[in-house]
Amino acid sequence: MIRPRLTLLALASPLALAGCALGPDYQRPDARVALPDSYANEPVAATPATTPAVAGRWWTLFGDGQLDALVDQALASSPDALSAAARIEEADAVLRQVNAALLPQIDANAGVSRSRSILPNAVEPTGLLRNTNKIGLSTSFELDVWGKLRRASEGARAQALGTRYTSETVSLSLAASVTQAYLNLRAIDAQLLVNRDSVSSQAKSTQLARVRFDNGYVSQLDVQQAEGALATYTAAQVQLEKNRALAESLLGLLVGQPGLKVAAGDLRNLPVPPTPPAGLPSSLLEARPDVRKAETDLIAANARIGVAKAALFPSITLTGTFGRESRDLSDLFSPAAAVWSIGAGLTQPIFEGGRLRAQVEQVSAQQKQSLEAYRKSVQTAFREVNDALITVRQNGDSEVALGQAMQAAKRSLQLAQARYDSGYSPYLEVLTAQRTSNDATLAWVQNRQARLSSSVDLFKALGGGWKDSNAPQAAVR
Repeated sequence: MIRPRLTLLALASPLALAGCALGPDYQRPDARVALPDSYANEPVAATPATTPAVAGRWWTLFGDGQLDALVDQALASSPDALSAAARIEEADAVLRQVNAALLPQIDANAGVSRSRSILPNAVEPTGLLRNTNKIGLSTSFELDVWGKLRRASEGARAQALGTRYTSETVSLSLAASVTQAYLNLRAIDAQLLVNRDSVSSQAKSTQLARVRFDNGYVSQLDVQQAEGALATYTAAQVQLEKNRALAESLLGLLVGQPGLKVAAGDLRNLPVPPTPPAGLPSSLLEARPDVRKAETDLIAANARIGVAKAALFPSITLTGTFGRESRDLSDLFSPAAAVWSIGAGLTQPIFEGGRLRAQVEQVSAQQKQSLEAYRKSVQTAFREVNDALITVRQNGDSEVALGQAMQAAKRSLQLAQARYDSGYSPYLEVLTAQRTSNDATLAWVQNRQARLSSSVDLFKALGGGWKDSNAPQAAVR
């Protein structure tokens, strides 16, 4: 069963103060979140026995400075990232507003008035003019007897913290999207290099076939077959160049730089990032910001129950004023002009048609929804990590087999070309070997892209990385 060690320190204070508040105190749920203590899949064979910790800037493990710069640019200028930062500012402002209710409100006031009234019991109506000058302070303060204000602060604090986790989720997804788009671009670059080699080799073969035809060593069929193969590879080159332009455009959109131009590279030069150590604890799911966000939503929903229950009980408000009042402005600050008042008020709902109890039932139902959403987020996170580990392992195994097939196809092509040059086989044999070699190389490149992409998916599923296998397990920041 998963037992997260995430403390959510920002929520510790209000939770401690809410001991006498109405509503349930928050406790981390673990019922029905039954997960294995470790993932079933071992890392690929190439993984060292001691796997270093990976956290934070995980995309730097690809060893590409241009990728690092693009991710940094996206995180700094992307509309999604900037919007997430603005939402954090909004949540912090809401928290300050809620916390302000825990403190007395003090207002300064001043006024000057002139009035005319009729003297009572006068035989003839007589007007009386009166000047009034006032200056003073007034205050009001609601006693938080039932913990309503503390629960509201607790919920607002959880929402503010959840907004930060949402921002982390946005940043993690954005970094993963940029990295995936960059890997796709580099995969197309690798395919272009492979196809260019095929075009160059086929052009030489076509020229050789023409010479041999002119000398009467081969038939017109060999020439036509060679020219057809050359045209096919040339058309593929045009399509690949189109695909690269589209991939480059998508990458520019992600980093907020339309018209971005990226110099050609080769996916085959990028290293494979490390994989987690064997027996990775499932408790590392706490590193995922979406799981943390689901828990803060649960905390906020739990706090709203206390707010709703407190509304059923009397609210007690203290008021007070202190100031000065006089008829003449010159006497406003004399000792005799001092005025003050203190008071207390109590408001108790008597009849509201069951509205308040319905609100309690409403927020209780919302808390149940948040609880199930939290449990679902934990289970989903575990599945995503497990699936990513399976994919990483399988892609690693496939790369070994595809590498062997690629080398065998290259050797077959060399033999077929030598046999044709010596006049022992028709050109069709060369074409078949060329096609097989080209397909085998492209299959290896595509698998390498899938392997690197699955590593990105794994980093994303783990919330950005993992701790040292020998270190105490805790949340990865």
